[in-house]
Amino acid sequence: MIRRYFVEQKRYFTEDELVSMAAVAQSTPGAIAINLSALAGYRVAGVGGAAVSCAAAVLPPLVILGFVSAFYAAFAANAVIAAVLKGMQAGVAALIVDLVIDMCGMILKERSPLLTAMIPCAFFASFVLDVNVALILAVCCLLCAGRVLFGRRMNR
Repeated sequence: MIRRYFVEQKRYFTEDELVSMAAVAQSTPGAIAINLSALAGYRVAGVGGAAVSCAAAVLPPLVILGFVSAFYAAFAANAVIAAVLKGMQAGVAALIVDLVIDMCGMILKERSPLLTAMIPCAFFASFVLDVNVALILAVCCLLCAGRVLFGRRMNR
């Protein structure tokens, strides 16, 4: 959603700049969504933009979760709310599938055999072998770190 809005619709930055910003957001402490919104806000409107974008990323979920937690017993027992949440699960699943497709496209563009092989291997390990996702992520991180270190040594 961020890519579609900032890159395709508003054209505030390029796809490569967004990927670089996402990498920085992932490497800094805190929630990735907050970090990325701060970077995007800063890029578009400076310090004020960063503050507004952080507030806009934090306040709506905070208000909604505060409201839901205050009336949790009523929400948990309501069949309509349960049905709405079930429907939202389908929407979230669709967003995740869209994100995975976009990420796979970016990985395949890089033409790295390691990264390309990681996609089916991680899927197989998770869904067929039932390997813990944290372990899969740790192995993938180590492989990518090794790839970066090996690439730096080769470029010297």
